[in-house]
Amino acid sequence: MNDTVSIGSSPRRIRQNNIVAALQTIYAHRSLSRADLARKLGMNRSSSGEIVAELTEGGFVQESDESGKQRLEHSRAGRPGIMLELVPDAAFFVGIEIGVEHISAAVVDLSADVRACRKIAFDTPSSTVEEAVAQGVELIVSAMAKGMIGRCKGLGISAPAHIRPDGIVTLAPIIGWRDVSLKEIGRSAFPAAVPIAVENDANAFAIGDSYRHGAAGVTLFLLMETGVGGGIMIDGKLFRGGHGLAGEIGHTLVPGSGGQKFEQLIGREVLIGQYREAVGRKHADLQEFLGGVRDRVPAAVNIAESWSRHLAYALLQACRLLDPDRIVLGGSVASLYPMVAARVAVHMSEGQNIPFPTPEIVVDDDAEFGSAFGAACMLHQRFLSLESEEFGSEDGAPVQSATS
Repeated sequence: MNDTVSIGSSPRRIRQNNIVAALQTIYAHRSLSRADLARKLGMNRSSSGEIVAELTEGGFVQESDESGKQRLEHSRAGRPGIMLELVPDAAFFVGIEIGVEHISAAVVDLSADVRACRKIAFDTPSSTVEEAVAQGVELIVSAMAKGMIGRCKGLGISAPAHIRPDGIVTLAPIIGWRDVSLKEIGRSAFPAAVPIAVENDANAFAIGDSYRHGAAGVTLFLLMETGVGGGIMIDGKLFRGGHGLAGEIGHTLVPGSGGQKFEQLIGREVLIGQYREAVGRKHADLQEFLGGVRDRVPAAVNIAESWSRHLAYALLQACRLLDPDRIVLGGSVASLYPMVAARVAVHMSEGQNIPFPTPEIVVDDDAEFGSAFGAACMLHQRFLSLESEEFGSEDGAPVQSATS
């Protein structure tokens, strides 16, 4: 993660590069000795020490004794070593996901650990974009401790939409948005002037899961809520395709379905609707349906079997096109997969004459908040990069204090 600069770079650029490289390195390793940091940065101890001193004075890095096993291992050799680590409370990053029938939000700190998360039911199609964004902001701000807003360094917003690089939603049919400046609406709604990024919900989900686990090779991400969105990561980089629509598997037409799209066969609302009709309870919800599958209620099991078959078909098509190493499922509907994984595997096996390699299929660690977490991670990633405005001050100016 060490970004090198040319000899002809300005002192300001070199300084910014070194600060960012130090933060990236400490973040990647969680904690490092001063000697190890200098070695990984390719700097002498004196130059590295100046960077560390600046970050320590700014409140972004702190020293701590080696702990636990490390302290025990060093007990016979002398005093424990002093390690460098990030100060978690030095910066916070907010992520908001605006879904069709819900809004979820999360806050991560400088160590990228989740500090707060909230979710509420919300009818987005019947609300204005401004109302949806304001609700998301209110939801997470009310969950943040006093002082966190002042140290907030970025806001990420995700939605089931095609979003241009400038933050304009060009089309979001499932929630009724078109030609909307989501970035500017977020800027007006948030109570602090911070960098803002907006992203498709499935892409944000892909970014968040990759932030936790890394993303070597090819990974397909499916975010399953009312609709089904997809994201693709190739060797840690988001693949957007020629028009920013790569991975949108939910819009694939399914043969023999009467012209239905994939998301119309496995989305949240179709499952709930089918279950309500089968059991005669008009207020049955997803959790009740999942409970029915766990308890082997025949009506629920039959619906789950049909879902398994449709999911297997879609995954087979994706596997032939992408040959992914790994498939990650997220969203509220992903909770069904572990209960029917064996059936999905059977259907995938039956759907191909040649035994192609089968990718690992897993459910995200925190599937329901994956997109909100990813939206926050986008800003965390930006903060620890040369795009960050935090460390781009004039030559010689100290790093701004995290508590100022």
